[in-house]
Amino acid sequence: MKIMFVSLGCDKNLVDTENMLGILKNKGYEFTDDEYSADIIVVNTCCFIGDAKEESINTLIEMGQRKKDANCKILIAAGCLAHRYKDELIKEIPEVDAFIGTTSFDKIAEAIESVCAKKNINFIDDDNRLPQVKDKRVISTPGYFEYLKIAEGCDKRCTYCIIPYVRGSFRSYPVEYLVEQAKHLVENGASELILVAQETTLYGVDLYGKKSLPMLLHELSKIEGLKWIRILYCYPEEIDDELIQAIKNEPKVCHYLDLPIQSGSDNILKRMGRRTSRQDIIDIVNKLRTEIPDIALRTTLITGFPGETEKDFETTYNFVDELEFDRLGVFTYSMEEGTPAAEFEDQVPEEIKASRRDEIMELQQEISIEKSQAMVGKELEVLIEGYIPDDDTYVGRSYKDAPNVDGLVFVSCDYELISGSIVKVKITDATEYDLLAEIMD
Repeated sequence: MKIMFVSLGCDKNLVDTENMLGILKNKGYEFTDDEYSADIIVVNTCCFIGDAKEESINTLIEMGQRKKDANCKILIAAGCLAHRYKDELIKEIPEVDAFIGTTSFDKIAEAIESVCAKKNINFIDDDNRLPQVKDKRVISTPGYFEYLKIAEGCDKRCTYCIIPYVRGSFRSYPVEYLVEQAKHLVENGASELILVAQETTLYGVDLYGKKSLPMLLHELSKIEGLKWIRILYCYPEEIDDELIQAIKNEPKVCHYLDLPIQSGSDNILKRMGRRTSRQDIIDIVNKLRTEIPDIALRTTLITGFPGETEKDFETTYNFVDELEFDRLGVFTYSMEEGTPAAEFEDQVPEEIKASRRDEIMELQQEISIEKSQAMVGKELEVLIEGYIPDDDTYVGRSYKDAPNVDGLVFVSCDYELISGSIVKVKITDATEYDLLAEIMD
């Protein structure tokens, strides 16, 4: 039987998908990317924000149609939407044959077998279960970088966030398990490992009694063949001196951090249930830049949070202007049922949310082009990821660029470069987000 996967949502969801693929490959199943020839279709869904929820529902409806006009015999919904809205989906999309929750993805083979045998279709377990898959992941990205999910769930309970309700409380994977996973990924060609979790900075508190991300970085750095380690989703209040020194002193750890701050207004930060103030964020950013002068800092913001006044927005705008983050993304507030913020008064109209988002992104574009132009004439190491024949140029990323969210470096070279290799280049020109470079001998 041929199986097709559709993986939606975040990189953490992608890791779950690759683990499911590994389990099924070990069971002898074949895979296809053709929805019309697939016997089984699995949609790993997302419900983090409204747009993601809509995409997941539409995809399930579309794949359900394949049971009528194509080869599909079994349709399975996995992931966040399936976990949180199973009862509603059973009523609205009866074409779905089984539901697999966020803590049960390791039961994918059992779910398929149960559907074939017309048995139980409920595979949604306790929120605090933590599957540890022994089968080797099937890589679905180009392979030069891979995501390593180091923990699951979250205990922060920000007032706007649905994650604790669908992913459970914070649970860390043991370091031995992660090192074994990492070695497999590197053996399969990964030059870069990207550490992800809902919050990476608290790694290990539940297992080892203290924040242990520095210890994990040290262990991963020992893996032969691994070139870069990148850290995403670090909550500012949890960044301590030990982590800063590990980033500073471990040669394989990229001088790059993702700090999701969400707002620059103390009033909104408090309403969001965040555990930092505007000054706290300024202090940690300054400390990081003092200790690691070449560090690249990425952040995300939410505009139009309930109760955000024009003054709150101006405070955030000025905050972005002052701190000049290297990379920045903005989301408009999405009301998620079941969260405290959904019940807040003073909801902000959609057009104002969007307008404020656009204003900040225009400001960030100005900041980005200044930072990009400042790189002209400098030397960088670039991880090569491919070749563009029409432009006769190679494309890659520097340590400043996480895949899919940051910029690219376009490299001119008169001989062949191998994808996955790291080369030294000199920056010759810049756009708002991308760099142009030439190879150095």
